[in-house]
Amino acid sequence: MSEKDKQQDIEEVLESIEPVEEEKLTLDEEGDPIDPMQALKNEIAELNDKLLRQHAEMDNLRKRTAREVVDARKFAVEKFAVALLDVVDNLERALTVEEGQETAMRDGIQLTLDSWHGLMVKFDVERIEAVGEQFDPHKHEALSKMPSDEPEGIVINQHCAGYTLNGRLIRPAQVLVSSGK
Repeated sequence: MSEKDKQQDIEEVLESIEPVEEEKLTLDEEGDPIDPMQALKNEIAELNDKLLRQHAEMDNLRKRTAREVVDARKFAVEKFAVALLDVVDNLERALTVEEGQETAMRDGIQLTLDSWHGLMVKFDVERIEAVGEQFDPHKHEALSKMPSDEPEGIVINQHCAGYTLNGRLIRPAQVLVSSGK
């Protein structure tokens, strides 16, 4: 084998050898090499810590929301109850009217009733006026049927008014219904 052939074989072997990549070392802030395994362990520990904190935060949020829902249910009618206190005060004052002052008492009761109706409007409680209306089982409760000059199915008398709250029936009107002639 000639010197030329040997040189050519060496070059072929060198070409067939893949270069070995140098292991890239990560350096810390101080310039010291970081062990990749330790870096992964540190990252896993950091992620676990974040996960635990997030879980605790969600648990606290869930508990706080549950407390707020309980409080909202418990105190939902607080404004309504405070507004009713004026009506109660007026009724108590009506009871202290001296004898012989029935007209003044009557006027006071009428003012209290007007105050009540204003309060109901303020809180979207609407009175159902049924007399003269066609009987509607969704709004009325028939106490009985009576013969009358009105056509059958017309409300001829109202025993107790019905009420809706924000358009939802909370008490049907108790009525007498015409059975016709």
